[in-house]
Amino acid sequence: MTDLDTGRVTAELDGDFVVFRIGMRINALWKVHKWLPVLRAMTKMLDELETNPESGLLGYDTKLGIRNHEVVQYWRSFEQLRGYALDSTAHHAPAMKRTNQLMSESDTVGIWHETYLVEDGAYETVYQNAPPVGLGKAGTLYPATERRKTAAGRLGWTEGNDVSYEEDGVQSESIEPR
Repeated sequence: MTDLDTGRVTAELDGDFVVFRIGMRINALWKVHKWLPVLRAMTKMLDELETNPESGLLGYDTKLGIRNHEVVQYWRSFEQLRGYALDSTAHHAPAMKRTNQLMSESDTVGIWHETYLVEDGAYETVYQNAPPVGLGKAGTLYPATERRKTAAGRLGWTEGNDVSYEEDGVQSESIEPR
């Protein structure tokens, strides 16, 4: 079992970064021979990236379901993500060629991806009673205290004193995004 961080923490990453979501959907569960190679290809790519710290991959989370599988990746830059995707000596380019061929022959499996370019400081996170996930794996964890106590504080919009929890509910100040 993964160790829980029972404190309230936040994750930060210096500079801009990229969030890349990639997934596959199995449309015909019984056609294992059609979709399993696609799933195995992703495992090979992640193994390859983990052994190369210069690749630009900062961390990732994998979510496996029955039909839907997703990997959320954190990259230092779009250029590094694109560079890996187009590198003919890496696992991705030949795997995509095989996957595209497979998908042109059958609708057994589908794939998708989304790319988000995140500017420095334009995000916030909080984790409590949970192991590091997402940016918590890719960034540095800090106690969610003082300025980091509230979402607006973590975004740098307040000093972290903009919310209080009272017996009759949550009280908050009006804030202006910066």
